[in-house]
Amino acid sequence: MSALSCHILFKPSTFRIPSVSPRRRFRNMTTMSAVLYKKPGPPEELYVGHTEKPKVPKNNILIRVCAAGINRADILQRKGRYPPPPGESEILGLECSGIIESVGEEVTQWKPGDRVMALLSGGGYAEYVSVPSCLALPIPNNMTMTEAAAIPETFLTVFQSLFWLGQVCENQKILVHGGASGIGTSAIQLAKTVPGVHVTVTAGTDEKCQACVNLGADMAINYKNSQFEEKVKENGGVDFVLDIVGKAYIQQNLNVLNTNGRLVFLSMLSGPIAENLNLAPILQKRLTIMGSTLRSQTLLYRAKLVQEFRDYAMESLEKGRIKPVIDRVFPVDEVKEAHQYIEGNKNTGKLVLALSSE
Repeated sequence: MSALSCHILFKPSTFRIPSVSPRRRFRNMTTMSAVLYKKPGPPEELYVGHTEKPKVPKNNILIRVCAAGINRADILQRKGRYPPPPGESEILGLECSGIIESVGEEVTQWKPGDRVMALLSGGGYAEYVSVPSCLALPIPNNMTMTEAAAIPETFLTVFQSLFWLGQVCENQKILVHGGASGIGTSAIQLAKTVPGVHVTVTAGTDEKCQACVNLGADMAINYKNSQFEEKVKENGGVDFVLDIVGKAYIQQNLNVLNTNGRLVFLSMLSGPIAENLNLAPILQKRLTIMGSTLRSQTLLYRAKLVQEFRDYAMESLEKGRIKPVIDRVFPVDEVKEAHQYIEGNKNTGKLVLALSSE
């Protein structure tokens, strides 16, 4: 199997997109169905209910959501540990795909009926979402709604990390932790668009390591039976590290980075507080350490990122050279099971929540 020949790992028994009849969709023009929760807590708090339909400001578009990507940020928000920015939707979901239902009075680049995917600050797990028009991207004709829903949050986060923050360029070596995650599988593909870039990843099973290699990774290390630091050093170290782990890997990350290396944190799954940390490599090798949360960036920042990603990657998306790796698609009434699945680290690639038919 070639590196990019089979990116979507559907389990046929779970791939069900529930249809939504026009009568159900328009039964009440002021309300909509959405995934809600009464209080922060475990997946069991999630339920499908009804809430107010979002307004459409003059520079926004209203999307009838077909599918929404599921991200670990959704898990944190559900637990009460990652609230949305002030004024943004309290509904989960940082990315979606769908069809434009209506446009604000000053929107000229989109029209009702257009197929779009969008970067959100919240609201994706719902029948409708309102989003600034500058945060939407066209869905290529060769791409399904399910695939499109898995792109905006993950690929834009990785694009920002690799090129805006990490300044990854030709012939550099990079290390990506969580190589089989949605972030990891996107990072492998985007990094390999740069000539000569060598990609090393870590993953938790041999099967996940092999999936990363199939996708284009040059080396995959099973962190459960190998120490990645030793293997990376044997390969000459790296110029950039993309980390979602946090304290458990911070020292090893500093040790494997080469002079002028960059480390970007996107999450800290093992915790934020590291003890007995030797900071000397930061001075000795002139290292740069950064963190990023895309959701809290200004609208101008996110709009510029969307445009640059579109300019850089749209042709590759249209031709299928890069595309999301999708592990499973869950119907909206199985949202609890979807959150349990991702919390159990069972996925290779992205999980997607199906909300309506195309």
